[in-house]
Amino acid sequence: MKILVINSGSSSLKYQLISMTHEKVLAKGLCDRIGIGQSFLKHKKDGCDTVVIDRDMYNHKVAIKEVIKVLSDKKLGVISDMDEIMAVGHRVVHGGEKFKESVIIDNTVMKTINNCIKLAPLHNPANITGIEACIEIMPKKPMVAVFDTAFHQTMPKHAFLYAVPYEAYEKYAIRKYGFHGTSHMYVSQRAAAMLNKPISELKLISCHLGNGASVCAIQGGKSVETSMGFTPLAGLPMGTRCGTIDPAVVLFLMENEKMSINEVNKCLNKRSGVLGISGVSSDFRDIEAAAEEGNERARLAIDIFSYNVKKYIGEYASVLNGLDAVIFTAGIGENNPLVRKKILDGLAYMGITVDWDKNELRGSEVDISSEDSKVRTLVIPTNEELAIARETLNLVK
Repeated sequence: MKILVINSGSSSLKYQLISMTHEKVLAKGLCDRIGIGQSFLKHKKDGCDTVVIDRDMYNHKVAIKEVIKVLSDKKLGVISDMDEIMAVGHRVVHGGEKFKESVIIDNTVMKTINNCIKLAPLHNPANITGIEACIEIMPKKPMVAVFDTAFHQTMPKHAFLYAVPYEAYEKYAIRKYGFHGTSHMYVSQRAAAMLNKPISELKLISCHLGNGASVCAIQGGKSVETSMGFTPLAGLPMGTRCGTIDPAVVLFLMENEKMSINEVNKCLNKRSGVLGISGVSSDFRDIEAAAEEGNERARLAIDIFSYNVKKYIGEYASVLNGLDAVIFTAGIGENNPLVRKKILDGLAYMGITVDWDKNELRGSEVDISSEDSKVRTLVIPTNEELAIARETLNLVK
């Protein structure tokens, strides 16, 4: 049973073909620069080196055709033909309040995803493009939508509502939605396996720390609170996003810098976060290198980011009324011992104590807690593609 996982962007398309018998990635790749010239396909077959193939891909339909072609190629491929693909799982960023779980895609589902464009204007159109291309190329294959927002639909109303006039929620569905749900779901399930306990009995805090970053409080396997909000701009300061700020700052910038709506939106989403603080980069590897060379703003960017994650851990432990484990995942969470140390140091009062030698490990699934720690600290590489494939298989088998 082979599942094709598709993550479609505005000019890119990531894919993985996963054999669900042993949950093994047979091949994966990226179609890049779709529709903007000089497009190419980067493909890796399991056990082989990555190959880059120049292809003229003027839309996502052509890109999907190229993916099928390379997957069934006699030398580079892993299937004899398209019939070996059981179903296609699609990452969809926003499902609004309608979708509380993954769904098989039909016309009604597509209409609802289209209606959510106003909530995710940068992401949902690209996701829709990928789905439509796959339906056209593989009309008989079941298609499944797996939503970033679905995992957080278990949040109670007192957690997801904003204290703005209630009519704003009724008219425009303005509320906290949360994102990175597929990642938070996957690592919480892995945490339960590592701890050898039923997930229904666990209180977990999941820290998805990458260029985009969010923290999630998970009780009994369900999201009860998360840091991202109506959009992915809220919560932690991120690579280029400001995170949660006083909303009056927006009005102040617009008035005093004469910024338009588009300009202030670009400022908060593209020029803020650790990039805006450090003036160096949005990449923590570059920022850490600059800090080691004495760049004070780079050091400050790391401190501000780490401080905010620590605040959320304290806040969410209170929400959960206790804590069994803290999880670190995504690029920074999995690979940056310095940031983890800055976050975790000083949390012994919460029962969190760490083996700092184990903390130096990067990119592997490991419990970095000290032996006597009352709360475990787990580093778990995320695997959103596998989570999407599992959701897809569960719906179509």
